Amino acid sequence: MGRALGAGPGEWRQVMRALALGGAGAGALALAGMARAADADTGADTGADAAHPPAAPVVEEGNAILVTATKREQTLQDVPVAVTVTTGATLHDAQIRDLLDLTSVVPSLQVVQEQSSTQMYFSIRGFGNGANNAGIEPSVGVFVDGVYRSRSVSQIADFPDVARVEVLRGPQSTLFGKNASAGVISIVTDLPKFTLGGSAELSYGNYNALVAKATLTGPITDTLAFSLAGGFNRRDGYQHDAATGADINNRNRGFVRGQLLYDPASGPRVRLIADWGQIDELCCAVTNLRASSTTAAIMALGGQVNAAANPYADTVYNNFNSTNKLTNYGVSGQVDYQWGQVKLTGITAWRHSHADQNQDSDFTSLDILGENALDQSIDTFTQELRATTTLGKAVNLLFGAYYFNEHIRQTGELRYGTQMRPYADLLIQGATGGAENLAQVEQFVGAYGAGNPAAYVGQFFTPGSGLSEAYRLANESYSLFAQADIHLTRRLTLTGGINYTHDGKRFSTHVTSSDVFSGIDLAQVVGNALTAGVPAASAYPLLALRALQFMPPFLNLPNAAEPGRTNDNNVSFTARLAYDVSRHVNAYVSYATGFKASSVNLSRDSRPALADAAAIVGDGLGLANLRYGSRFAGPERSKVAEVGLKGNWGRASLNLAGFYEEIDGFQSNTFTGIGFDLENAEKESVWGLEVEGQARVARELVLSGSLTYLAPKYDRYTNSSFGDVSGATPAGIPPVSLTIAATEDHPLANGDHIVLRADWHYEAPYQVEDGLPGFITTNPLTGQVISYQSGIDAARPYRALVSEVDGSLAYRRHGGVELSVWTRNMFNHRTLIAVFDSPAQQGSVSGYTNQPRTFGVAAGWKF
Repeated sequence: MGRALGAGPGEWRQVMRALALGGAGAGALALAGMARAADADTGADTGADAAHPPAAPVVEEGNAILVTATKREQTLQDVPVAVTVTTGATLHDAQIRDLLDLTSVVPSLQVVQEQSSTQMYFSIRGFGNGANNAGIEPSVGVFVDGVYRSRSVSQIADFPDVARVEVLRGPQSTLFGKNASAGVISIVTDLPKFTLGGSAELSYGNYNALVAKATLTGPITDTLAFSLAGGFNRRDGYQHDAATGADINNRNRGFVRGQLLYDPASGPRVRLIADWGQIDELCCAVTNLRASSTTAAIMALGGQVNAAANPYADTVYNNFNSTNKLTNYGVSGQVDYQWGQVKLTGITAWRHSHADQNQDSDFTSLDILGENALDQSIDTFTQELRATTTLGKAVNLLFGAYYFNEHIRQTGELRYGTQMRPYADLLIQGATGGAENLAQVEQFVGAYGAGNPAAYVGQFFTPGSGLSEAYRLANESYSLFAQADIHLTRRLTLTGGINYTHDGKRFSTHVTSSDVFSGIDLAQVVGNALTAGVPAASAYPLLALRALQFMPPFLNLPNAAEPGRTNDNNVSFTARLAYDVSRHVNAYVSYATGFKASSVNLSRDSRPALADAAAIVGDGLGLANLRYGSRFAGPERSKVAEVGLKGNWGRASLNLAGFYEEIDGFQSNTFTGIGFDLENAEKESVWGLEVEGQARVARELVLSGSLTYLAPKYDRYTNSSFGDVSGATPAGIPPVSLTIAATEDHPLANGDHIVLRADWHYEAPYQVEDGLPGFITTNPLTGQVISYQSGIDAARPYRALVSEVDGSLAYRRHGGVELSVWTRNMFNHRTLIAVFDSPAQQGSVSGYTNQPRTFGVAAGWKF
């Protein structure tokens, strides 16, 4: 191949070696020296001198926007893929600060933040997963300048210098690998410029919100340019903790990013990026939605919980403030080299994230759970190499390889608080109808479990007892991929792509429980008591206390029955026909498959699979009260059949997509009130329709809108936390999502502009959760399920309805100065984000609510 393209084997080896070191200065300089003899000019046209002539104006409107959704630059009109693009101008005018705000302009996308500042999850077309567990692979891949951000802790970012955000809907595994089974979010930042420029902005709003950000770019030499971007985002919390006095759900984060662009008149282009960000916030406020007898017990001991009748009063109670600290940084390098008819690209990246968290996880002012701490470090290395070329005018080819290596180290503590004993005493009295209390239970268990009534006196539910956790996960993956666009005729193009991915994981746990009561085999104690002549009416009530064994012994791995490894292999493919109906209208039909690797449960709920029970007992590894669940969930495999139409008439554009999408082995992670059930749903599917359009209805006025209709279904889900729910409608998916926006740019006689923008985002009512496991009816003596339906019914009242209006009004002077006012959620519409069983509070329900109205003023300067 090298000789056919005009280079010898030695030169070919040098090129590949330099590409592999795309993030290293040495590799960049090696390529630079060699590229002077290259045939093609690869200047980026980013400056204003002889080597870098001024770039032609790019019309960033409708389907004329340039995107890189298929890893080569095309207009949105020419990309036969369902893509939503949000430009930097829209991000600015809509006051979109980070990924959480994107849902207001991308209706097929949901972004949810729940347990902490560092944990978000994304879903596209209704498919996605929670991200409170670092071992769970995401279904939506997030990329920043071509670099994969593997976990939500590395995805938090403000938007000071973003050129656009591309949201690719449906499986994208052919080009993006193992974690794009539902779609991709690609964030593209501005390249450094060869002309001096920059911007600065300061915004102040309610809740003492202060946002400052700035950018600076310019030349260092004729061939080397730089850019710097940085800022901070601070705001008081909008929910008040009436127990600690703190304001919760605040903002306190800062970031900085620097870039270098080496762009000679001929030869390789090298882009180096380094970024750093930090978060230190109080998050996230949990609201009580339903009280129970356990709530009465909390109040009897002097604790407080917000009134469930008014969840949007934004008042909560905790006995200590949560900790959410994150440091996130990384470096990356990209080399683009035009070698004859072949363009070579290498992207190398390394990232580190460190999270330090603690939470009052009973969400009351009573000290029940005194600590739920986590210390987590993630190191990720990625390397991508790809080549694109054309064969005449008929064939475009892309070949590539991708390597991923990640190490996760996590420790944690879950401990009882100082008031757990008196609280447990009241729960025991309630569970036994007042027949027993904590002291009596300790003596009874001591007498018939250890042969000594004093053996356990004062040892149950003691402050500081609980779980000490440590987990390790090493993940290595590689992919080989190729795609070809074959122009069968002038108007008809056939696309075929294939991806082979191997993913291997090694994981280990070191978890110990010091919760004495959770280690007691109550059935054995009752059996001993009956043998000793204790009346059944006095012995059997002890079995009803199994629900209070919150932290039972843990079987660590690797062990003789469980190797602590997963190995997945998969082939994904894409097949597509695109037809230019006219010079204004393109149509396509496609079929694609996607893949998501096995996920590992890095939590106290990482219990052996029930299928391994016999081997565990046979190897002598059985423990008292050993619970079975899932160490990991098997891989997801998705597929989508889609037909689309794209129209661009200059002043107007319209995109339509109809699809059927399904996922086999969908990974579900359900909170049970004391832990999480990680499992695979056999099959989940969705029929859908997406419509996007934009029209310049007048010289000054642009209208845009988008609509998503989804009809999801659990085709087969027999082993859910609520039994067999096959045929049911999955929760958390709005059937209809709608966004309507209008932007009026009114020029004044002196050259200034007044810009008005308003948008409305709507999501039709939908049930927030499939069910609440804490309400499942069980036999109090045996623990066996009597009815799952009660758990499903308990979740039905909790529904979400989103109706958010945002707006901004700006005065822009021709010299680059801008003054503006803005608001988000203008009419203060409140809704639920998530609901769950309140921890250690049987019968109570808690949840997260959305952000109230925010508004402010801003001043900026761009030069």
